[in-house]
Amino acid sequence: MTDEGSRYYADSVQILRLVEQAGDEARGTRGTPVGTIRISCTAAFGVLHASRLIFAFQDHYPDIGVDLSLTDERVDLVQEGVDIALRLGPLTDSSMKLRALGDSQRLLVASPDYLAVRGTPAVPQELSGHEGIRMSNVAGSDTLVLQGPAGDRHAVPFGGCFRIDHGLAAREALIAGRGIAPAHRWLVDDLLADGRLEAILPDYLLAPVPLSILIVPQRASIARVRLLVDFLAEQMGGIPGIEKQRPQH
Repeated sequence: MTDEGSRYYADSVQILRLVEQAGDEARGTRGTPVGTIRISCTAAFGVLHASRLIFAFQDHYPDIGVDLSLTDERVDLVQEGVDIALRLGPLTDSSMKLRALGDSQRLLVASPDYLAVRGTPAVPQELSGHEGIRMSNVAGSDTLVLQGPAGDRHAVPFGGCFRIDHGLAAREALIAGRGIAPAHRWLVDDLLADGRLEAILPDYLLAPVPLSILIVPQRASIARVRLLVDFLAEQMGGIPGIEKQRPQH
């Protein structure tokens, strides 16, 4: 598609969304929020946690429909007709409204079977001799950067013969004993609790990853969108490893 065609398509989507919005707001004058919210969400987080929060939201507001798209790609929200997006990592799209939800804590993990065969690293430098499970869609995954107990920084080469672009597949690789991986706590908390995975080098910290909601500015004032954003922000503190950011004074 040409640049002119892309702009025409985006403008057409916006016009259709405005028509839809006017109809939804007219129907919503009865006092009950109605209509559909289109959400884009990081895939593994959406499967394990966000979907259940959305179910709870719809229990409160049964007349609100949700169209949930799970992807780790950074889609163009306006062009794809998305209202809000749940995203992990730094964000660069300054045209969107942003609501910070908190920081996702990470840790190094492996299965007991893997550690029984290969041994448990005692210091960060020993990680370079281990099999790593790496995310192919995360920049710099061939180096692990950890902060030691005294605040010292350790950058360790991190290799391995299995790379994957989906968190749920990385989770399965960990369970199968394929190696060590840096994992979000929300991805593996249940596996740590039942002993299927063990934390490695717990005194050495990985940098947390910001979790945010992106909101299309033209959709931010719609009642059902505001309700969902507020609901998700309130509920995020109940997800393992998500530390809600404290208000700035």
